[in-house]
Amino acid sequence: MALEHELGRRPVTATAARIMSSTAIDAARETAADAYVYAYPLVLMEMTRRVMARSSGARTNQFTHMRAFPDAAFTDVVSPNADTLYSTAWLDLASGPLMLQVPDAGSRYYLLQMCDAWTNVFAAPGTRTTGNAAAAFAIVGPGTASLDALPADLRVIQSPTSLAWIVGRTETRGAGDYAAVRSIQDGFQLTPLGLRAAPPRDADTDVVWVTNAPPADQVAAMDAGTFFGLANELMRTNPPAPGDASALASFATIGVGPGWPFDLTHVRPVIAESIEEGTIAGRARIVTGVHRPRGKKVNGWQCSPDVGRFGTDYRWRAEVALMGLGANLPDDAVYLHAREDMAGQLLTGARRYTVTFQAGQLPPVNAFWSITAYNSRQAFAQNPINRYAIGDRDALTFDPDGSLTLHVQRESPGPDRESNWLPTPADGFNLIMRLYWPSQEILAGTWHIPAIERAV
Repeated sequence: MALEHELGRRPVTATAARIMSSTAIDAARETAADAYVYAYPLVLMEMTRRVMARSSGARTNQFTHMRAFPDAAFTDVVSPNADTLYSTAWLDLASGPLMLQVPDAGSRYYLLQMCDAWTNVFAAPGTRTTGNAAAAFAIVGPGTASLDALPADLRVIQSPTSLAWIVGRTETRGAGDYAAVRSIQDGFQLTPLGLRAAPPRDADTDVVWVTNAPPADQVAAMDAGTFFGLANELMRTNPPAPGDASALASFATIGVGPGWPFDLTHVRPVIAESIEEGTIAGRARIVTGVHRPRGKKVNGWQCSPDVGRFGTDYRWRAEVALMGLGANLPDDAVYLHAREDMAGQLLTGARRYTVTFQAGQLPPVNAFWSITAYNSRQAFAQNPINRYAIGDRDALTFDPDGSLTLHVQRESPGPDRESNWLPTPADGFNLIMRLYWPSQEILAGTWHIPAIERAV
């Protein structure tokens, strides 16, 4: 059912006389909620790009490198890691193809994950997929007429959207390893290709109405007109997937579609109000969904289903975007998430916990593993030893029987146990176990996941 006044480019129909019916009002509200969930990753990606441009001065089509691990003040990206140094680049492929050059990384694990504007991973060059030797790639966006003009020695990577985000991660073994990692980071280079290629844009381009607040907070503060207006604009150069056609047909009834203007001032107040209510309901679905069980739960750890390629599971895509924007494909990293201990009680800094890997049961990974603690805003929490993650690259102390016990708690467990201490916030917190380049045993779910036990 179409609205009595077009929201975008929808024609006015004969149903206008019935638009005040409760059925139409409820339908508009429900459609707005669905559309909000659908478009949330797209809008969050764009706001993340804008915030990062504003805060770091990053330029489009150019790498920005994190030269040291983030600390508790870092909020640009939710659920950051303290395992790798990031190398990120926001790509504008509407300006033309780009050449990506990578250096010889020796024996060091690295990954250049590539996300489209909808947060789907469309490529992941790096140690697992393309090896550690120096290489060069051509990254092309949608609508590229011909690839014949590209240099023949470049491996072609096709992005489904004009906006793309490279999230590079280079294995880092503590602060003493920074110099070696920075040398590899400097070898990541982007160069325009083709006649339409444009130079990197300045950082202050299109960062209007952006603050330094976390991107998720800025998206949450948007009203329906702002949110859907931006979503429609972004869909013009970042086309929805072919499989989204059915959903888009529904969203069109409230004026949500690629390139359409969105203006609620021309809609009857009761309908505008229902669309605003729908955006609130859609936001609530995502927030509550982050806390709902997904996949199977083992010893307090939530083993989430695949991320990185979401298909038409729009709610899961939105939840992952809120919980950890830029999540890897399972083949590159498996994430185990915990908000509760093995008894089902919420994790809190008021209690002490242990995580024990029995002898011979350390995570079977081809790269490395870690456990990171986050506060309720999915950021690091300040602590006296500035440790936000713990894993196999730390100087851990094993028990005489070969087992490994980690102490997860607010206060120090004592000098003899501090090597195995993961500090937590004072209040509620959550954990993410990252398993980089997991073995088939992990992917198949046959590895024994250690319990999160409440210490007595």
